Amino acid sequence: MTDSSHRVHGLAGDEIAPDWPALTVAEVDTVLDAIPQLASPWRIIWHSPRPLSAACLVQTGGGTVFVKRHHHSVRNAAALREEHGFIACLRGGGMPLARLFADAHGETAIERGDWVYEVHEQARGIDLYRETISWSPPARSAHAFTAGRMLAQLHRAAEGRAAAQRSTHVLVARSELVTAVDPVQALDAQLGERPGLAQFLRGRNWRDDLAAVFAPWQRAQPALARQPRLWTHGDWHVSNLCWSGADDGAEITAVLDFGLAAATFALFDLATAIERNAIAWLELDTGDAVHVDIALALIAGYRQVRPLDRSDVHLLAELLPVVHVDFALSEVEYFHAVTQDSHAAAVAYDTFLRGHAAWFSTPPGQALLGAIRAAA
Repeated sequence: MTDSSHRVHGLAGDEIAPDWPALTVAEVDTVLDAIPQLASPWRIIWHSPRPLSAACLVQTGGGTVFVKRHHHSVRNAAALREEHGFIACLRGGGMPLARLFADAHGETAIERGDWVYEVHEQARGIDLYRETISWSPPARSAHAFTAGRMLAQLHRAAEGRAAAQRSTHVLVARSELVTAVDPVQALDAQLGERPGLAQFLRGRNWRDDLAAVFAPWQRAQPALARQPRLWTHGDWHVSNLCWSGADDGAEITAVLDFGLAAATFALFDLATAIERNAIAWLELDTGDAVHVDIALALIAGYRQVRPLDRSDVHLLAELLPVVHVDFALSEVEYFHAVTQDSHAAAVAYDTFLRGHAAWFSTPPGQALLGAIRAAA
């Protein structure tokens, strides 16, 4: 049925068997047959190592395309259309995004049984970091500068988009908790519509845990709640960008993967970019996990396009220790309720949600926050 040798990125930076079976030529054929511009696939030339869905590059008679498959419990067609609407908005604003293919009925979220598929043209440029796991820094601070500049361009293109918030919490980078007056109460109010997460939390002292995570954030909450609403990427890591080359002067030729996109605010996306690129979370025990130059380059590149005043940069530092919380809880929900992986759910809760927040109270974490404030 599938290639048993296929491996994906694990939570410890290792390679593990995938939760979702790898795509096959026969399966992809049933999807591409519905798209008039594409001929039958010749062969699959690459399987993505990303763990939360299945994706591949396929050579077809109409060119090479990128096919991604989601289980309906993670993304139904309606939820996938929300991402596609954002992609269309950004393409209309001049952002370099690969074109989505539609079937004969004009549908870009293509349903087949329990699965939902999307098909993109192959992104232009070099997928320089495609084998790199998230939370790994770019090879050059110049790449971080360029990534920061492109993120600001994306935010400019997204301005004015008034679409409703995502219809799901699962594997989406939302910001309701980091802007709530009382994050504990806000999460409690969500649990009625998130039964899988509620079930996991019944075994945890989660109210005290969440209160501890958010304790240092209290003074910043009013300013965070006033941030202008903006649809954002949600996973701004160099592995979601294609490049013109590998040197310092390389430009970004395409932006990839809007699976985590949601209505949040600009500083949330920039803080997420720092959390993803400037801290090698899987290498904390080596003593060389913090890349202050990458964080400052992201901010400097961003400011070249979209101004940030002194208070914005200070607020960015206040936000950084909790920017991951909403997404960490979405991962807990995914692992507990969808893949039923109790170990991964516990890692998402203890190591990601609680551990990352606590790290910012350590000397290296405080040093990073101090460097960001100094850059104001």
